[in-house]
Amino acid sequence: MTSSFELWLQGTPVDAAFYDLITNLEIEEHADLPGVLHLRLGLARSADGELTAINDPGLQPMATIAVVATVADTAPQCIFDGYILSHKLHLETGVTASHLEVQAQDASWPMSLEEKTREWAEVTDGAVANTVFGEYGMTPGPDNLTDDSPAHTEDGHTLMQRDSDWQFLRRLARRTGRLCRVAGGAAPQQRLGIFAAPLLAAEPAFVLKPNDLAAPNIGALDIEWDIARPAKAIARQARLTEDSTASGDTQESGLAPMDARALATFAGQTMTTILTSPADDDEALRARAAALLREAGWFVRLTGEVDAAALHGVLRVGGTVGLAGVGSVHSGNYLVWSVHHRLDDQSHKMKFVLVRNAVGPAPAAVTGGPPGGGLS
Repeated sequence: MTSSFELWLQGTPVDAAFYDLITNLEIEEHADLPGVLHLRLGLARSADGELTAINDPGLQPMATIAVVATVADTAPQCIFDGYILSHKLHLETGVTASHLEVQAQDASWPMSLEEKTREWAEVTDGAVANTVFGEYGMTPGPDNLTDDSPAHTEDGHTLMQRDSDWQFLRRLARRTGRLCRVAGGAAPQQRLGIFAAPLLAAEPAFVLKPNDLAAPNIGALDIEWDIARPAKAIARQARLTEDSTASGDTQESGLAPMDARALATFAGQTMTTILTSPADDDEALRARAAALLREAGWFVRLTGEVDAAALHGVLRVGGTVGLAGVGSVHSGNYLVWSVHHRLDDQSHKMKFVLVRNAVGPAPAAVTGGPPGGGLS
């Protein structure tokens, strides 16, 4: 199975000759950071003494750049769609070893250009996010209004914005345990504004099978867990509307565990943290505490690298991926947290980070023999 990619500049696919200039193309997608692109181009000198690519109209500041990846007969995936922000020029005598490095950020960049003072009233967090995304020509994600916050009313307090649109949405997302990012759509310029909790119950797009002797689709993997993180939050805050104290103590993150044992169960002892945060009532404060636990709950981390052709597809941040054949503790579904794409005319390599908020069942009691057991 083969993989390929198409590069777009200023809304148009580049011509075939441009690919001959590309010596490196890497893209980083991340669940809670902007996507970035690094493009390295070889240089040549034209008859009039100009260096190729340096003054190309498609490579100027804020020019749009997009990458569409395709694996065999699968649907194309726009894995980056953003704006050029930086050039780094390396020159050597004779030009042969010279190159230009082009760096770009995803379409969240224009949302960071202006700090604003803005009041939002009688709207939920999801409605605010959808309005902001719409102002930049983005399609709101389908789950942005799912499990939404209460409306911010004048009876309690309205929502005040005193930063850029991007900083504002990221702040709202973190305090409610959502992921906020801009993703590429089916094609360039079809951008999607995501402001939603991860969909952990979704069917996995792929299943990694490192120990499948007949058809392994991945080589080495590294899995680690870390229980040094809170699984309980004590939340207290003076109420904004009356003379009393709001309480939002919780041990629930609001996300279902992805396997049998969540953090507190697996650790056996619970780490507790104290949270103070402005809130109108117990419900709002409890939501802040749950968001803190949601962020801390990703205590299992899996890293590896896979070829898109071997996987028969492209990993995308926010999706779920299965892992099979590595024992009952770690087999199961994971959330795709980040993907580092490295593309050329021969392959599409993907270094990835997967996370999960639970591990498999506890070991059965044994009466003898070595600890552990075989692969399942």
